[in-house]
Amino acid sequence: MDLQIKDVAELLNVTENAIKDWVTAGQIPYYRIDSDFRFSRIEIEDWVIRSQKNDFHLRNVDDEAKGRGNRQFSLYRAIHKGGVLHSIPGKSKEEVIRNAMAIIAKDLALDKDILTDLLLDRENLQPTAIGSGIGLPHTREAFIKNSFDSVYVVFPERAISDYGALDGKPVHSLFFLFAASDKNHLHLLAKIAHFCAQQHLKQLIEKKPNKISLLEEIKQWESHINT
Repeated sequence: MDLQIKDVAELLNVTENAIKDWVTAGQIPYYRIDSDFRFSRIEIEDWVIRSQKNDFHLRNVDDEAKGRGNRQFSLYRAIHKGGVLHSIPGKSKEEVIRNAMAIIAKDLALDKDILTDLLLDRENLQPTAIGSGIGLPHTREAFIKNSFDSVYVVFPERAISDYGALDGKPVHSLFFLFAASDKNHLHLLAKIAHFCAQQHLKQLIEKKPNKISLLEEIKQWESHINT
């Protein structure tokens, strides 16, 4: 889907001038149609995931908006609403996703086969591994029209070697994202990638913590970045 500058600014919660600055500096993927700038929805999403630092949502806004934005896109609330699943069986990425959806789809009151197909469709466009053994499965766009976001952290029974990660590492942890809007979708992608880029938090994830332990770490981390 083609996006204009105003659309990207709205999704990323920044000013249109910020987008123009990033275009001028070559910091964001774009293309031209005649003299107009256009953006691919999937390329913007991948840029959000791959940037790792993911501090775009803190730029070009005042201090009040920074805090409000971080509270609005709360990873703590999303995982609290979702959950943490251990020892999900499967010898391949598809099998693990399918087996996870057999559980998660019930919580979301959705068809597990349709949900699996949507997730695999996104994976076929480009694998969602973000490095260091972590995957971030999600659909192309937000489609769950609820008033809440859900993130499910899934630890497969065995690491997935065929995930297609750029660093070539097997994926041992999956963050499944189901957001209530496209804006929430992109900002939570950013937050998860940012969270997983922190060395001590990557080490925590490798230990496959339970929900209580993981939420406690996320609560402390988010309280720090919200200040």
